[in-house]
Amino acid sequence: MENIPKTSDYVVVGGGLAGCTLASCLRRGNPAVSIVLIESGADSEGHPLTTAPLASFAAHYSDLDYAYSTVPQQHLNNRSCYAAAAKTLAGGSAVNYGAWTRGPALDYEHWAQEVKDQSWSYEGMLPYFKRTETYTKHTGFQAEHHGFDGPIHAVSVSESDPNRKYPLRDTVQKAWSELGIQPHNDMNDGSPLGLSEIVESWRDGKRQRASQVYDLSGVTVLCGQTVQRIVINGTSGQKVASGVELVGGHIISAAREVIVSCGAYRTPQLLMLSGIGNPSDLERHNIPLSVNAPEVGQNFHDHLATSLFWKLQHPERGLSLGTPLWQDPAYQKGLPADFFAFQHVPNELLEEGLRADGEALEKHNLLEPKKCHLESFVVYAPAGATFASMNIPVDGTHITTVVMGMHPTSRGSVTILSKDPLAAPVIDPNYYATEADRVSIRFGIRQALRLMQETLHGKSIEAIEVPPDGYPALTPESTDEELDARVARVGNTFYHVAGTASMGKVVDVQLKVYGIERLRVVDASVIPVPISAHYQAIVYALAEKAADMILQSS
Repeated sequence: MENIPKTSDYVVVGGGLAGCTLASCLRRGNPAVSIVLIESGADSEGHPLTTAPLASFAAHYSDLDYAYSTVPQQHLNNRSCYAAAAKTLAGGSAVNYGAWTRGPALDYEHWAQEVKDQSWSYEGMLPYFKRTETYTKHTGFQAEHHGFDGPIHAVSVSESDPNRKYPLRDTVQKAWSELGIQPHNDMNDGSPLGLSEIVESWRDGKRQRASQVYDLSGVTVLCGQTVQRIVINGTSGQKVASGVELVGGHIISAAREVIVSCGAYRTPQLLMLSGIGNPSDLERHNIPLSVNAPEVGQNFHDHLATSLFWKLQHPERGLSLGTPLWQDPAYQKGLPADFFAFQHVPNELLEEGLRADGEALEKHNLLEPKKCHLESFVVYAPAGATFASMNIPVDGTHITTVVMGMHPTSRGSVTILSKDPLAAPVIDPNYYATEADRVSIRFGIRQALRLMQETLHGKSIEAIEVPPDGYPALTPESTDEELDARVARVGNTFYHVAGTASMGKVVDVQLKVYGIERLRVVDASVIPVPISAHYQAIVYALAEKAADMILQSS
């Protein structure tokens, strides 16, 4: 280990999207500081699965993926669900699906209210959203919400290439309109309800990895190294993070701060391995208690996705991925979809669900009129079939409708199985546990069924809903029990996990871990409430904001 430094000003644990961005921003803000960035996985530069958008599907279960599994989910037929987690430098930015959405301003207002700090409101975050992006101008976009000289190029489907016009684009748009989902020109203007063209983080059809677009020159990057614990010392009764210990025993001291950026699965794991957690959990594994922090690993929230698969009557029309038409280079510049539909579930349904859950209705934030409870979209491929354990070929014969619950009230947890830092964490999302979640996703599934089976344009696609073996095909008139059974059979993550080191519970509004000096968390685990977004845009902005906080406090 002769190439591993003994000390550094900052030690950043986790070389994912957040860690790369943070390390780069710290170095940019103060070139005099020394920074060590530690990543368990390998450098993904040059990896065949980290360039082309469509390669992201093959990244699942590859060497770039921890490919965790959850504990059996009580409300999903006791299934153990797939839980992807990037294992590479650049993290999720090396393998994700590339959607660039930040969510409604209202969600950030709830974040700010939760932690009693307006700097986490939409207006507080907006300068950092702008700083991260170079937004491609398109018809109807709102310039005041966007940045134009940031490292991440964000482009809408139609602006990515003039020839990238999928055959079902107009049909799908008109079908959503028949359901009353009105066009919205800019999904990232803080109020995305409606149907918006997808914006993606591909640049000329190529992936932009965080370790590529955020300059890491001057940062000591250690790949293939796992931190087994944060070194915590006591000074006059105050606990202080003084460095980290790698697997193998090498210690790197941190002269200024240790910053944990391991993600919503591994950040709570590392905190617990370091003695920061629930005393009973730590005692079970003979881990000495450093800080009594029972909220570590709690408040887990995720966006549960349910896919419905549709067999096309006329695959020769080239409507789906897998036919010769799709060899067009323009079609390779993003994923095979055009629009996201953000929907508000009717309040009478939500009230019914909240009452069943024993929730007080007065001023419940789920009932606010601009809340985006659901995100739904049509994919021109059998997306998610593998994770639903359905054998559907990618040969132009199938398309998919996806329904995601964006504001779950179900909460789960992440804990540890042993003291071994190389062991997988114990992941329990507790999916679909509340009636509020169930009424929302049922409504979304019925909307997707109406889209394909009841609108004139949806019916013109001539597609038949393909159920899993032993399950009935669904219609909008299917019973709640039938819809719940389908969710239980095929529902799975959409990789937006957060909350396990929540702001206000584990870290303060400066991202400092309660009870320990010189220790912060910077990743999606700090997000205290669900956001109706795909989380990469949020995490980039979060890391930029964290760098400003750290530099201003040094």
